[in-house]
Amino acid sequence: MERKKGLLAKGMLMIMFTVGASQGAYAQGNVPVVSKTSYASIVEADIPGVVARVSASVVAIVGKPEGNESVRDNRFNLAHGTGVIVKADGWILTNAHVVKDMRNLTVITVDGKQYGGTVTNMDEESDLALVKIQATGLQPAKFASNYAIRVGEPVIAIGTPISVSLRNSATLGIISGANRSVSSTYRLIQTDASINPGNSGGPLVNVKGEVVGINSMKFVSVGIDNLSFAIPADTAQYVMNHFFTYGKVNRPYWGAELEESWAAVVGLPTKEPLRITRIEPGSPAAKAGFQVGDVIYSINQAPFSTLVEFNELLKKYLPGQTVELMVQSGGDMVKRKVQFTKQP
Repeated sequence: MERKKGLLAKGMLMIMFTVGASQGAYAQGNVPVVSKTSYASIVEADIPGVVARVSASVVAIVGKPEGNESVRDNRFNLAHGTGVIVKADGWILTNAHVVKDMRNLTVITVDGKQYGGTVTNMDEESDLALVKIQATGLQPAKFASNYAIRVGEPVIAIGTPISVSLRNSATLGIISGANRSVSSTYRLIQTDASINPGNSGGPLVNVKGEVVGINSMKFVSVGIDNLSFAIPADTAQYVMNHFFTYGKVNRPYWGAELEESWAAVVGLPTKEPLRITRIEPGSPAAKAGFQVGDVIYSINQAPFSTLVEFNELLKKYLPGQTVELMVQSGGDMVKRKVQFTKQP
């Protein structure tokens, strides 16, 4: 098996099946902390009330897929997905794979109104994008802040499965796992809430009506049921903040390609470090004296053993900032400082 590699925030992408206008998926395990109050939460929660409140912040996104000009009658050849209103003046968050190859976007709100949409920002690393419509007085969704995901916690997925006529469909499930990370840039939430093609970009909410994730993908195969994944709210907020501040995700760059251990690749618990397999000439890593074969243990004393853990730590930093890495180089344990730059 080939080990996973990545340049800074880039890992490998294992294609499975997305639930929007395109296709792709990923996952990895951790030891769960099981919630003891989940059943009580479901019994006590006003699920219909939560769905009604959140649905006001959920939209369907419809458009023509790229490359269908040769179809004789393509009026019915449409792609669609879901979005979440994040600002009252028409800003909508969705998956990048939903809108990447979509033309002539139409956004449909819960009251049936239709608006022309424009993709303003897109980040394929996180699979998130912003769409803008000319509207005011919309109801933004409330995102969970500093939220501790609990395995077994009830959640609701809202979206536009299969057909635009089924927009604002809701399904109930639980958090099946947290911190999943196979072939993704950042960690993911696993849920058994039923999601289908078209649900991508829609919210995964808790029983308080707070968005805890953005539904993004699922595994589809014979014998596999209800294995779906969402981008956590903290990652969504990180990306949105960068979109609104910088116009893009302003990731730090240091120019070293890293490789995970065999244990990390197959999903075994491990504390094995990452190994440098390639260094870009003239990059910050090269200037700081890093070499191919060096083993990286920590960044500013925070340890990591997977690319996803490393990428999660990088979310704290911006280009221009300097960090200290603990490195084993030539048999010696040393500390090396590197100053991040902008992505080339």
